[in-house]
Amino acid sequence: MYTTLNTNFIQRTPNIDAVPVRSPRMKQKILLIEDERPIVEVLTYNLTKEGFEVYSAADGREGLSRARAVLPELIVLDLMLPVIDGLQVCRELRSDSKTQGIRVLMLTARSEEVDEIVGFNMGADDYVTKPFKLKPLIHRVKALLRRPQAAQSPSDRVAVSGIEIDRVNHLVKVDGSEVALTPTEFRILWVLARQPGRPFTRNELLDSCRGEDANALARTIDVHIRSLRQKLRKRANTVETVRGIGYRFRGAATTGA
Repeated sequence: MYTTLNTNFIQRTPNIDAVPVRSPRMKQKILLIEDERPIVEVLTYNLTKEGFEVYSAADGREGLSRARAVLPELIVLDLMLPVIDGLQVCRELRSDSKTQGIRVLMLTARSEEVDEIVGFNMGADDYVTKPFKLKPLIHRVKALLRRPQAAQSPSDRVAVSGIEIDRVNHLVKVDGSEVALTPTEFRILWVLARQPGRPFTRNELLDSCRGEDANALARTIDVHIRSLRQKLRKRANTVETVRGIGYRFRGAATTGA
């Protein structure tokens, strides 16, 4: 059971070096919606040492109530929660104008790709499976917080240069024909197409699309770009290489709700 691993996390906690605590006026708020107490304790301890203000809730209903009261910058959300599960919590967060811009990092014991797709469709910004390593998870939290906060009325569809992207249904069409992308390819395309013409560095794409840990190689993004271009077929040149920087999307996007 994962509880045993949680105990190990707590035993290792004193060996983790934290960055200096920020001044109170600069603290960002994080809400943990998690019913396993050892996980809450170890994350609260380490995120507090990293300079965050940490709140917690033990079930989905309490989590929604605290999210609306606290309005944190980020929520670490367990998928398997009592009362209301994590997917429903995520759905309700995204449907509420007060909370729809909050970044969500979902925790789950499930690792199948379909669960990742479902989590992203419900509005999760990133996805971590249990058991997890503490330092990479904290890096993901920081990577998410570096992203601009979502707009209050985000569009779920983009159409640009013959490519249609439907974020809700995880659907991409090229010149009217559906194309199957992996979750990572989909998120890269979504990030690029939402801001056509803007160059993204490889590290920015890693942060925006996967929240990779600090040891991830930025060049791994090239592999995903190569595969994405192959699947875009005649529209492959819409994903341009920007020498010395990274990649950008050609064209002018139109969006829809």
